[in-house]
Amino acid sequence: MSIKSDKEEIEDIKHQVEEIQEESLALELIKDYKKQSKRQFIIILVILGMWFATIGYLVYVLNDIGVETTTTETYDMNTENGNNNFK
Repeated sequence: MSIKSDKEEIEDIKHQVEEIQEESLALELIKDYKKQSKRQFIIILVILGMWFATIGYLVYVLNDIGVETTTTETYDMNTENGNNNFK
């Protein structure tokens, strides 16, 4: 009977080791998932920032297209002697 109990004990220990390995694998997967989620969140924030910057630039450019600037210059003309000379 001691042989069976030793074999059963060895099987129990093997089973416990397998459970520990499975738990550590699960914890490792959870940690990797957490890192990956954080990276994806940062990437999403960067993409949103670039998207808003692009939209802001397009709004600025489209508002600037319709603006026309005109300059007028005035000249005084001296017509005392009949010639229109610019001063």
